[in-house]
Amino acid sequence: MHALWPALRQARPARAVSPELVALYERRADIPVSTFTDLMAQARERIDILVYAAVFLHEAYPRLNELLTERAAEGCTVRIAIGDPDSDNVQARGQEERFGHGIESRCRLALMHYKPLADTPGIEVRTHGTTLYNSLYRADDQELVNAHVWGVNAYAAPVWHLRRHQESGMFDTYADSFDAVWATATPIREED
Repeated sequence: MHALWPALRQARPARAVSPELVALYERRADIPVSTFTDLMAQARERIDILVYAAVFLHEAYPRLNELLTERAAEGCTVRIAIGDPDSDNVQARGQEERFGHGIESRCRLALMHYKPLADTPGIEVRTHGTTLYNSLYRADDQELVNAHVWGVNAYAAPVWHLRRHQESGMFDTYADSFDAVWATATPIREED
């Protein structure tokens, strides 16, 4: 019967908690910046950052570029994807959050912060114009996922901390999402 009507298959029962969920935060603003920077400092293989701006990191931790440079010097691959301030999606986000040109300005500011890293061996910085459903902060097998909510600034939206537990789990869903955006993003160079 299921061969004829696959929709009749029973859905897998939901689990109360995923083994990949380390923590759930009500708002990004509730998380100390040290949670983000400690995660990056522990990375040995890769750091991936997918945001529109996330200037809060540089504002609260002025040593961020040094930390990323140190990680790259130790063999860690660092990929940073920042929102293209001229993209329609970034501009729409500003309107949706009633933030006007603020997001575009913050993207430009983020670009100023990250641009000095663009020619650093092991670090690549790109801009993207995608609709950003989540901001992602990955360090090896851990991710902080800032879920975006229509009309709500990112600092007031939830964040879940994931640790990779199995292939094709939640962690990999977000890691694959990063890779898909990365493939569409435009590399920048320090002299741009």
